[in-house]
Amino acid sequence: MGSRWLIRLYLDREGGITLKDCADMSRLIGDILDVNDLPPGPYNLEVSSPGLDRPLTRDKDFFRFKGSKVKIRLRDKFEGSRNFKGILSDYIKEGDGGIVVIESDGKIYRLPKDNIFKANLDYEI
Repeated sequence: MGSRWLIRLYLDREGGITLKDCADMSRLIGDILDVNDLPPGPYNLEVSSPGLDRPLTRDKDFFRFKGSKVKIRLRDKFEGSRNFKGILSDYIKEGDGGIVVIESDGKIYRLPKDNIFKANLDYEI
């Protein structure tokens, strides 16, 4: 980032992250970096959480958010569609891959994880 370092830190935990958590961690990490003169020279420190529309990419993401609303876009069509919205009802680990099970409009879809282009939590404001 030009002549300044950029240090980006994402926080996450069960129950979520608050603005106070980000501010507290920013002060703590900033103090540690300053005392140890890391990085050398000026820097910008960004501390945030993945947010409400966080991407789901890892097996543990799919396990963790069972029961949540999700939006999924596939690489290749499945039953005539690439886009699915519904409740993440299960995740089944199979070898190196997995099956994402969602319920949408009263139907159950078993989507191969390796066909998922993008998966996010879906929220309504």
